[in-house]
Amino acid sequence: MSSPLTLTVNGVQRRFDLDDPRVTLLDLLRERLDLTGTKKGCDRGQCGACTILVDGQRINSCLALAISHDGADILTIEGVAHGDALHPVQAAFIQHDGFQCGFCTPGQIMSAIGLIREGQAGDDPERVREGMSGNLCRCGAYAGITEAVLEAHHTLNRKAEQAA
Repeated sequence: MSSPLTLTVNGVQRRFDLDDPRVTLLDLLRERLDLTGTKKGCDRGQCGACTILVDGQRINSCLALAISHDGADILTIEGVAHGDALHPVQAAFIQHDGFQCGFCTPGQIMSAIGLIREGQAGDDPERVREGMSGNLCRCGAYAGITEAVLEAHHTLNRKAEQAA
């Protein structure tokens, strides 16, 4: 017996029939929607490579059963840019060399977007490092990641002030 599921993924409503209620959001995104930017790293919630935003909150998609999120709004790395215009966090990662091999970068970017939206980034590098501590980088690009998050935080605040 299949279970119906409706998700809005990157602004597009999607309907699924799940034959297995144990399907994670990570596997659904990668295998059913071919959204492979969300990475399968440890598959245990320890590395953060699978970080996505669900209803605006950061989660490890490898630990989230898809069926538990019926009706949710999901944002993946594929939905962050607007056409050719990069999201400020993406642009800051490039500007500050916030990546090396790039495997963890989608999860880092999604976590940074969530951190900034939560109002947890601030101007303190230590606060950013703590807020991003659930995302591991095997290459050790942490200095660039921290600078990128701080820069993106300032850029997004300036845009918000100009819009107000």
